[in-house]
Amino acid sequence: MRINYKINLALVLLAVVLAVACQTKNKNTQETKSDRPNVVIVYMDDLGYGDVSAYGSTTIQTPNIDKLAQGGILFTDGHATSSTCTPSRYGLLTGVYPWREKEARVLPGTAPLIISTGQITVPKVFKEKGYYTGIVGKWHLGLGSGNVDWNTHISPGPNELGFDFSHILAATQDRVPTVYIENGNVVGLDLNDPIEVSYSSNFEGQPTGLDNPELTTMKWEHGHNNSIVNGIPRIGFMKGGESAKWSDIAMADHFLAVAQDFVQTHKNEPFFLVYTMQQPHVPRTPHPRFEGATGMGPRGDAIAEADWCLGEFMKTLENEGVLENTLILFSSDNGPVINDGYYDDAIEKLGEHTPWGEFRGGKYSLFEAGTRVPFIAYWKGKITPAVSDALVCHVDFLASLAKLIGSESTTPDSEELLDVLLGKSTVGRESLVLEASTRTAFRMGEWALIPPYGGPALAKHVNIELGNAPEWQLYNLNDDVGQQTNVAKEHPEKLQELITAFEAIRGEDYTSFKKPELK
Repeated sequence: MRINYKINLALVLLAVVLAVACQTKNKNTQETKSDRPNVVIVYMDDLGYGDVSAYGSTTIQTPNIDKLAQGGILFTDGHATSSTCTPSRYGLLTGVYPWREKEARVLPGTAPLIISTGQITVPKVFKEKGYYTGIVGKWHLGLGSGNVDWNTHISPGPNELGFDFSHILAATQDRVPTVYIENGNVVGLDLNDPIEVSYSSNFEGQPTGLDNPELTTMKWEHGHNNSIVNGIPRIGFMKGGESAKWSDIAMADHFLAVAQDFVQTHKNEPFFLVYTMQQPHVPRTPHPRFEGATGMGPRGDAIAEADWCLGEFMKTLENEGVLENTLILFSSDNGPVINDGYYDDAIEKLGEHTPWGEFRGGKYSLFEAGTRVPFIAYWKGKITPAVSDALVCHVDFLASLAKLIGSESTTPDSEELLDVLLGKSTVGRESLVLEASTRTAFRMGEWALIPPYGGPALAKHVNIELGNAPEWQLYNLNDDVGQQTNVAKEHPEKLQELITAFEAIRGEDYTSFKKPELK
């Protein structure tokens, strides 16, 4: 048989070309993947500036949060958009000031979704760039369109806002329904035992914390005296769904396992994850492994538990080989509160601990402690450790992270501060409008401005200063970080300068809502 050497040589050359092409393609794919970092936002609930040892706590130790701070950028002037949870989360996900949306207020568990499905969101920005997106943990931005049937697929929700995967609790741990929802469906639901939920009236024959205190294992102090689940009286009434109800003491472990699985499942593709822990929001129910860990009762122990969860999650990123390609942003949704509805020894065991740090106020407040929270950016090998005094806010995540992944998405309120987050610049925002339960305040440089508001000076029950006063308040934070001395009368020109700048953004009627122009 005669062999055609020319044909064989051509085939060999073709094979070599194809092999080189494949190697080049694989190399390019690896390079493309390395140029597309994963992003994880770890969001705690009611964690104060002074609750973290990296931020000065000497009574509660948070070694895993500290490790992020020591290896990344610790921001001393980082803010949530609001001093309460729903509006804060609205601002983080939309890049829009929450005071522009009148429904962005602390929501009941039955509230409809308050973010329009046509609105730009952070997960949509990532999804459009080929990322797999997920949220695990607390939601509290409403679900459905009103009158949710918890026994069928619930929509719209996180999945309609750009999340490919969602595993959430609808509102807060102290509100019904006390079930997990994955991709719009209640987890573990037995349809023969359907869920019914109401925030107006109880269901016949169902015990409540008000009428049946003997059935509770946690005593309510204010507001939490409706349906009893796992011995804990809640806000709102619920019937049915026994097989789907969560275990409070296992909640932290549960969300950690789901977040770890998300990473393990999607480690070979770029991913964006919002991991929203429930600690140390009430009811504080740390796993028995952490009882007594801090000597400060359930609140302190819940913070220790959350710190451990963060450490375990970081181990997963490292073990799966993605830590060095993952930007982690750690923060809290608002400032701290000690007694928020239950008797749990939080006040009695507080001792010398100051969850608000050196600031005034806390959750619900217009003073600095309402929104100034732990705020850390960490990216192993990419961020040079530093402390930054730049003024930054969660509302800036949208524009900044869009820049990171090559998107031009933004909103009028979200400032692109990527270099600040990565430690390449210390020039943050010039100004910032902050919100607390329909009221707003203003930061510009070292100056803090609070408009005149009527109403009580203290938040009822929780003993936190709201910032309300009948006159304009002006504070120089360089001289008076604790906002003890109102210098509005001493600096009339500076007062007017801030009022003008504030009203240029907020409008002259600073108690009204101003809808944003959304694209």
